[in-house]
Amino acid sequence: MAQDDFDLQDFLPYLLNQAAEASSLEFQKVYKDRYGMLRTEWRVLFHLGIYGRMSAREIGRRSKMHKTKISRAVQKLAERRFLTRTTDDNNRRMEWLDLTAQGQKAYRDLRAIAMRYDAGLSEKLTDRENAVLRQALRKLAQGG
Repeated sequence: MAQDDFDLQDFLPYLLNQAAEASSLEFQKVYKDRYGMLRTEWRVLFHLGIYGRMSAREIGRRSKMHKTKISRAVQKLAERRFLTRTTDDNNRRMEWLDLTAQGQKAYRDLRAIAMRYDAGLSEKLTDRENAVLRQALRKLAQGG
């Protein structure tokens, strides 16, 4: 059998996935240990913390998460009293999501930790590498 010359270790989607997993594991421990959250839950929490009142559909559009994952995350966050759900007056099928005081506190706590964690990751790269990496990843995330 001829040797396959495809190098999985140099395949960009594989590298991106490996880097994402490696770089998020430590932060994952924080939000899981402190708040019992899964990745989708902290992402919903952060969207509401950053942008304020939003619908689940808006969060899905911004985060590129599937609506069923968002729905489960919203349910868990509501059960923990991190957010409230308010039915829209004009469209009974639409809910507005808002962080509660407890949700805002969790967001501020995790935001501070996320900022320190991001700074720690950034220190592993030169300023130029950091800028190029962030620019390239934003471009790829936008489909460009």
